[in-house]
This record gives sequence, structure tokens and C-alpha cells, in this order.
Amino acid sequence: MKKKLSVLLAAGLCLGLTACSSGAEETTAAAETTAAAAEETTAAAAEETEAAEAETEAAEAEASGDPISVCIVYTGNLGDKSYNDSCNEGAQRAIEDFGIELRSLEGTTAAEWEANLVAACEEGYDLIIGASSNIADYIVEHGPNYPDTKFAVIDTTVDLPNVQSISFAQNQGSFLAGAAAAMFTEKTDIEGVNEDAIIGWVGGMDIPVLHDFYTGYEQGAKYINPDITILQAFAGNWSDPLRGKELTLAQYEQGADIVMNVASGTGAGVLEGAKEAGKYAIGVDLNQDADQPGSVLTSMVKRVDNACYLVIESVVNGTFEGGSTRYLDLEAGGVSLTDFSVMREALGDKFPEDIVEKCNELAEQIIAGEIVVENYEGFGPEA
Repeated sequence: MKKKLSVLLAAGLCLGLTACSSGAEETTAAAETTAAAAEETTAAAAEETEAAEAETEAAEAEASGDPISVCIVYTGNLGDKSYNDSCNEGAQRAIEDFGIELRSLEGTTAAEWEANLVAACEEGYDLIIGASSNIADYIVEHGPNYPDTKFAVIDTTVDLPNVQSISFAQNQGSFLAGAAAAMFTEKTDIEGVNEDAIIGWVGGMDIPVLHDFYTGYEQGAKYINPDITILQAFAGNWSDPLRGKELTLAQYEQGADIVMNVASGTGAGVLEGAKEAGKYAIGVDLNQDADQPGSVLTSMVKRVDNACYLVIESVVNGTFEGGSTRYLDLEAGGVSLTDFSVMREALGDKFPEDIVEKCNELAEQIIAGEIVVENYEGFGPEA
């Protein structure tokens, strides 16, 4: 009897332990599920909080009197009366409108460009702007190491979550410049214009964005005259006016009577060469018509100033979008020709008004989609 009772007690104890174990497992599983759900909720809340903080960061800084800090890394020097000065104009406007703190880092070699970018990253600016496509590779290399820093690159596209890109339809503006040059070289009644249908083009560095310039220039010129000859040269530098002048004079000697400058600081030599040779040039980026009055037909303005200003404004307003690209074309006012007023005054009654009328007509056709300007590979609104 005692033996049976012992067996029954042992069996009961086992059942009790089994039940307790099962209940404990269920309780543990439920707790783990609850904890996982709590973790997901916490993670989601953290993401929402982070996004909200990012949106209000600039506003809070402004409210506390702490201005947005911006560093612009240039591939060349300020004072070029062209691309870099245009970018700086936008930054100066941002200082006036938003009270930002600005630092400009200039350099003329690839080693300086990279060193300046890394230095800016280490100093913790709210926004670092690579002023040209030459900076893009260094942002791609170093940008991921500074995920909390906002970057922008002008004149090309960088696909990173903390980089905003702004590019231009320089091909459209150059199409108009090429058309103007092709028409101008036919005006043999103007002093300095020969009978040869030859025009020139001098670029700074041999990089893709300048090929996009040339693609449009060539298409525009051949739209006017399919048989025209276009001379092309690269200086290999953004800051060598003597080289720019040398290349330009060589193109005049080969029969060109008008040369387009696409060379930043080097381009000052292109305009000087036009004046010295009694020939003509087309300016770039900024309005360069008055740099050598009477020698510059028009300028293909590229609103680098607007690009710089817009990206700074986005940080100030808390609307900065990393991983996005803005494309400033002819319709958006990103590129255009100047109004020819300086050359009109210089030539007086000899000024060819038909060039202005035709360029205006071509601009309307491009905007309407009636003329599609080709892009160099990798450029355009879908790039």
C-alpha cells in the first residue's frame, strides 16, 4: 500500500512539474513576443524622433542664435569672374538672407581639393558644398564616414543618402551659344569676321561636364550651318589664363573668328586673346560681356549662384533632401544667354539683331520640346 502511494505521489509530482514547466514556457514566449513588439515600437519611435530632429535642427539653431555653418570647397580660386565667383555670389546672398557662417576653401590641385574636403569634414560644418564635379569622387570616398554631415555637390550627381546634387542643362545653354557663334561668323561686314565658317571652343579640364557643354555647342552651331568647322581644345587647368590665351590665339590663326570660353579662371585668357587679336569670344557662367567690351558677343550664363543659394536655403529651412538631384534647365532659368547689350552698344548700327531674334526663337523651341538638345553620356534630367 505504501509502495502504491509513493508511486501515485511521484506521478502527481511529475504532472505538476510538467504543468508548471509548460506554463512557464508559455509565459516566457509571451514575454519575448511582448518585448519584441516593444523593441519595434521603440525603434519606430526613434526613427520618427530622429526625422523630427533633423527637420527642426536648423530652425532650433536659428532660434538659439547659433547660425548654420557652411563650408564651400572650390576647385580653383575665387576672383575668376566665372564659375567660382558665381558660386560665391550665391553664398554671399545666403549670408545676407540667413546669417550663415561661411568658409571658403580654395585649391588648384587634386591633392588640395581632397585635403580641403577632409579638413571640412573634420571641422563639423552643418553643410559642406563641393563647388564642382571635380569634388564628387572625394565626397563619394569620404562622405560615408560622416553620415551626420550634410553634403551638396554642384554640376554633377552623387548618389549618397547625405548628399544633395544640383546639375544644369549646360547643353541647352551651349546650344544657343553655338547657334549664335555660327550666325556671327557669317557677318563678314563686321570687322574681324572672315569668310571662313570656322568657330572655336576652349575648355578648362577635360571632364564629362565640359563635354556636355561641347555637345550642345556643336549641335547648336550645326543646326545653323551643318558644314561649319568647330575647333576644340582643353587647357587642362582652371587657373592658367596664359594657356587659355595661347589656345585661343591658335584657333584664330586656324581661321576661327569667335571662340567660346568654358574654362573658369583660365578663360580670362580666352577673352584677352579675343581683344588682342581683334576677334570675338563668348563668355561663360557669369555675365562676362563687359570684361572685354566689344570683344564678347554674349555669355552663356550658368546659375551656379542659384544652385549654391538653394542648397543652403534647404538646410536653413530644414528641407534638405539627401539622395536627391535638382536639374536646372533653360525653362527653370538655370542657363541662358545674356542680352547682347554690351556688343549692341559696341557695334551700333552694325549689330546683327537677327542673331538675338533667332536665339530667342530657338530657346522657345527648346523649352517647348520642339528641339531636343543632346546630352553627353551620363548627363541630363534622368542621369
